[in-house]
Amino acid sequence: METVSPTTTVWTREVAAAEKRDLWGAMKRGFLCRCPRCGEGRLFRAFLKVDDHCSVCGLDFTPHRADDLPAYLVIVIVGHIVVPLALSIETNFSPPVWLQLAIYLPLTLFASLALLQPVKGAVVGFQWALRMHGFDENAPGDISPG
Repeated sequence: METVSPTTTVWTREVAAAEKRDLWGAMKRGFLCRCPRCGEGRLFRAFLKVDDHCSVCGLDFTPHRADDLPAYLVIVIVGHIVVPLALSIETNFSPPVWLQLAIYLPLTLFASLALLQPVKGAVVGFQWALRMHGFDENAPGDISPG
């Protein structure tokens, strides 16, 4: 990138190529709970606590704003798995209610807990790939990290 005048900036081909970030690759690495940039450093320091930075490439994770989106996505995913399963079993076998509750409640709980961290990692990878919330190299200084 070259600055021609204070108001005009020219983007060169080399800068544009360096600016690309692979969206699906970043989301996949995040889903695997790895750094969305290098894929080697861990993303979480605790179950749902995102680490401050990557231990391998040094990427700062503090700008992420996953908030409640991972929980909503997990509800949608688990709901689309458990509800058709429950309806299919009910219509084909009609087991007693106590047996259905003994199956569906633990299944829902386990699936939700198993998916929550990977989905949050994918959301952080999504935000990094699209340069959201301060993941841009040229982010203004007035964006608060926390």
